[in-house]
Amino acid sequence: MSFGQGGPQWGSGEGQNQNHNQAPWHGRDAYGPGQAGDPYGRPGETPFGGSSDTPDWAALADASADRARKKRLLMIGGGGLATVAVAAVVATAIVLSNDSDDAEGSRAGASGSPSTSAAQDTQPGPSFASVAPAPPPNPSDFISDEKKDKAPLNLDTFFPGTTMTMADRKYAKGATHSTGACASAAQGALAGALTANGCDQVFRATYSKDGVAVTVGVAVFGTQAEAQRAAGTKRNIAPLAGAGVPSFCKGGPVCLFRSSYAGRYAFYTSTGFTNGTSVTEKDTKVYQAAKDITDLTFQQVRARGQAQASAAAATGG
Repeated sequence: MSFGQGGPQWGSGEGQNQNHNQAPWHGRDAYGPGQAGDPYGRPGETPFGGSSDTPDWAALADASADRARKKRLLMIGGGGLATVAVAAVVATAIVLSNDSDDAEGSRAGASGSPSTSAAQDTQPGPSFASVAPAPPPNPSDFISDEKKDKAPLNLDTFFPGTTMTMADRKYAKGATHSTGACASAAQGALAGALTANGCDQVFRATYSKDGVAVTVGVAVFGTQAEAQRAAGTKRNIAPLAGAGVPSFCKGGPVCLFRSSYAGRYAFYTSTGFTNGTSVTEKDTKVYQAAKDITDLTFQQVRARGQAQASAAAATGG
């Protein structure tokens, strides 16, 4: 409450005693105890101030302002507490809501209705075969046993074309021959060895180069063991003349005879000079020719095994 400056305005001069009882303030704390001579129990004062008992209007104004300030502070503090309380209620509601959701999820899992995350956890992962795939067929298996070696057999199987070339050495193909009477294609002890080990067929061809002739014979057996035994005997395959190659390695000249085997096939070579000269250890071209023709024939047998293995892999056999 504001009272202005200098106290209440009651007028001046006459009539001041009659208006004494109409003071504008209402609070009793503005007065001290009553004094003698005052019929109303109020202190004797001069209505226009000047005495020590005059109210301190500035102090009253400050007190009123102080009360208003405290009231505002209480209102602000109360509002802050209300905000905190509301936030706490909201947080509690959120927690209770989450707890409720968790409880619902637990009840759903217990009743046989898994949540999405649970369903993802139970999805099966990629599966892999517990057994490693079988390795590809081995070409050697197909040329080692007649039960697997089913491809056709003929002269072109071993001696294709009209020449054989190894590096820069070219050999012309001469006469060829095949027979099921294996002993007739052999000389000496080899004839008996072919028969004893169950020879099925013998394929022969003659190649020549620079006055050196080579007859290569391929004896076919049922198993690798039979071919191995036959290749270890005396190895005179009968030289095959004709088709431009004269007779050789007959009538006494020394010739080079060799044998080897691969799978169920035994290889034999008879190599010598076409002019009837005997072969010596210094005649390297004779040794080279025998090796070249044997290696080239072996390559044909190996290709036969590879072709059959590839076909078996393609068909899952």
